[in-house]
Amino acid sequence: MTNKLLNHRAEGPTTAPPLLLGPSLGTSYALWDKVAPELSATHRVIRWDLPGHGGSAADLIGPGATVADLAGLVLTLADSLGVDRFGYAGVSLGGAVGLHLAVHHPQRLSSLAVICSSAHFNGWKAWQERAERVRREGVRWLAESADARWFTPGFTVPELVRDHRDADPEAYAACCDALAAFDLRDALGGISVPTLLVAGRQDPATPPAHLREIADAVPGATLVELPGASHLAPAQCPQAVLTALRAHLGPGAPRGMEVRREVLGDAHVDRAQARQTPFTARFQDFIARYAWGEIWTDETLTRRERSMITLTALVAHGHYDELAMHVRAARRNGLTPDEIGAVLLQTAVYCGVPAANSAFATAQRVLAEEEEAGEDGTAG
Repeated sequence: MTNKLLNHRAEGPTTAPPLLLGPSLGTSYALWDKVAPELSATHRVIRWDLPGHGGSAADLIGPGATVADLAGLVLTLADSLGVDRFGYAGVSLGGAVGLHLAVHHPQRLSSLAVICSSAHFNGWKAWQERAERVRREGVRWLAESADARWFTPGFTVPELVRDHRDADPEAYAACCDALAAFDLRDALGGISVPTLLVAGRQDPATPPAHLREIADAVPGATLVELPGASHLAPAQCPQAVLTALRAHLGPGAPRGMEVRREVLGDAHVDRAQARQTPFTARFQDFIARYAWGEIWTDETLTRRERSMITLTALVAHGHYDELAMHVRAARRNGLTPDEIGAVLLQTAVYCGVPAANSAFATAQRVLAEEEEAGEDGTAG
């Protein structure tokens, strides 16, 4: 047995939340080509190849391999990259690896997405027969039927079919051994990480009923069924898979709206939502998702510190209407009038006296309104 790591590709900022993506049997990490780059905007995405597939060495596993063996290789990869806790999404065999991690190593997962997969793969017999034939004849005969097993009629991804044809027969057969022995149905009720199930409505390998079985057993799980999708949904329906994963992974707009209300107050947010039109809806979603759902939720800086930075930036660009709103927000975030004054005095040095003069006038008006209203500035 080699001590080499699974072949992998990492994308996105190293400081972003890590997300590991697992492939289906017969494919490489190219399965995620239409999804991973988009997810890397908000996550450190690490996609990996099964043994004997893509760039991974074939001798990472051998005959009689189990899904537990594959999960161990994934954890070794994560450890080598300094990743302790991570989100995980996997397709088919890759999804089975995720289920095993959720059952046996829950402390390593922050979330789980199981895509076109199952808690069991219809018993051992068919997989044992496939493994035996692959060991005798190789995998080319299987690659000839890949499109029918993976996609709806008329759709193909030539790169993935080529990956199937180039897979190492011994490693492929060992993965079949793992699928033959896999059955976690009795353990699903113990899964505690946030779990998403994605089913392809036209998937012949793992029909929607397999995903519903998991969804019914895992507490709080979410099930999404994709019309028109077969077994390799990330390749055939990447936008639909992206939408489901983004909603699952967060933090997104729901948490963003919560933080926005905490910082700006219910009255302001209610007015903004009341003014929303179809023309401005996407911009409002952008603000909620990115400004409030990602930047203001980042715990690297406190909300007090973020308020001071925001006040300075607004003064520098002369956005005095926004400044008034964020003076109120600064009071909610715990800044005293003296501290706000000190921030504005600092802007006089670095942003200019005229800008600071206007800023002081705006802030004085807001603080006077607050005092007249009898507010202490600390209520949400």
